[in-house]
Amino acid sequence: MTLEQSPAPGDVADVYDGIGRIYGSTWGPNFHYGYWDDDADQSSIEVATDRLTDMMIAGLAATPGQRVLDIGCGVGHPALRLVRTTGAHVLGISVSHVQVAEANARADAAGLAGQATFQFTDAMNMPFPAGSFDAAWAFESMWHMPDRGRVLAEAARVLRPGGRLAVADVIERGPVSEEGRKVLDHICENYAVKSLGTIEEYRNALAANGFVDVEIRDITDNCARTTALMADTVETRRADLVALVGEEQTASLLDFMRRAAAAAESGYLILTATRA
Repeated sequence: MTLEQSPAPGDVADVYDGIGRIYGSTWGPNFHYGYWDDDADQSSIEVATDRLTDMMIAGLAATPGQRVLDIGCGVGHPALRLVRTTGAHVLGISVSHVQVAEANARADAAGLAGQATFQFTDAMNMPFPAGSFDAAWAFESMWHMPDRGRVLAEAARVLRPGGRLAVADVIERGPVSEEGRKVLDHICENYAVKSLGTIEEYRNALAANGFVDVEIRDITDNCARTTALMADTVETRRADLVALVGEEQTASLLDFMRRAAAAAESGYLILTATRA
């Protein structure tokens, strides 16, 4: 399932509505990286992914009744944790109709439909009025955006002055070796990723779009085991994956996941900023 380098919204949806469904069935509802304190930390996937979600929640510092925009909401699990933790109201957006439907169903089942709603929307062209949100986050969604600067500009537009932004994203870390470049290129070619950002790119784009009090943390070492653990869990659903994409693609995918887990060039950041 090879996708174009410049993903249209439908390309991103294909990833998450197809192979992503198998990933999600083995990884759990927190379909994102985990955070471990150090190499000795033996926390489960569930604990590690909740820990990273809680770091994002703390970065937003949302309060009861505030409006939070979830840019690239997935199936809504982190958003529901945000609602329960802070009492804020969340509007999540995604280019996957499947994810939007599941996220709304999860909110309804949790009794949170009045505080968490999800809709089909392109993050690069949001239909919301200026200054209509108190905070926003993008939780592993920015690497799918053809133009991260444009998404940050839209986020700045819809945030009120003083509004908080939090981002967690897979990034490129240099220097990049020949093997590392192969891994990064493979990510872009197969996961509807145009390019992986860098810390410096984020710093410049945030400044260009009126964000201040920027704090960026490279937490690659704390998240690095995620890909290897995900490969282990996907292996348990190998037959389903073969039925979806075939044996050759399945073997290639699992091999890539193992290589990616060992590539220091595939990094991870978490950042917070304030709309000036």
